[in-house]
Amino acid sequence: MIAHKKRFFTGLGMMAGFVVILGIIFSPVFKGKTGLDYLDSLYNSISKGSAYYIPDIKKEAESFSGSQIHLSLVMETKKQAEQISLLLQKAGVRAGVSNAELTVEGDLGKILAGCLEDSDLMYMNQGEKIKNKYNTHEKQVLYNWYTVLKSIDKGLKDQKKFKEAKIVALVVKKAVECAYNYYQIQPLNISDSIGTVIFSLIFYVIYTLWFGFSVMYMFEGWGMKLEH
Repeated sequence: MIAHKKRFFTGLGMMAGFVVILGIIFSPVFKGKTGLDYLDSLYNSISKGSAYYIPDIKKEAESFSGSQIHLSLVMETKKQAEQISLLLQKAGVRAGVSNAELTVEGDLGKILAGCLEDSDLMYMNQGEKIKNKYNTHEKQVLYNWYTVLKSIDKGLKDQKKFKEAKIVALVVKKAVECAYNYYQIQPLNISDSIGTVIFSLIFYVIYTLWFGFSVMYMFEGWGMKLEH
């Protein structure tokens, strides 16, 4: 039994409007994408535009030029060890493979420089250059860099070379991971889409309140009230 028809039907009308807009949001009417996909793509592009740390990291890594390391690392498979060996050799250090074990000996600065060069290409969506350089899929190359640098980080810490381990961890976090995760996303400055960003944030708040008030009005129309 409806106790307050006007309040109930106001809430029902608001809920109907909410559902209609929800249907539009989940329809591919935003440049061929749903509203959620469009905004997700937009915010990923804005995020990428503000997460380019590689030039600064290159400057930090240069100070480790001449720092010699000698490590024995265990990779996931022999094939991966061979692929990583090629990465390191192209970077200018010695790398030997025995089954899945990888021996690394050489200049840490050269290793970091080689990794940062590939990460930069990946960040700029130039994966084809990496693929041609190593004859391996670009995402696999970045994963191999991630794997070997994580192992080098651990090995350096075991040798109590914490300063060297710190720069390796920084390259992994702010270069390799960013380049891998943002691959094929076009960077965008927030100022280029500030209107859309502000509208989406305001709309989110209003739309959430809209749903809440429509439910409240319908329940009050039924005669239900929240009391202390």
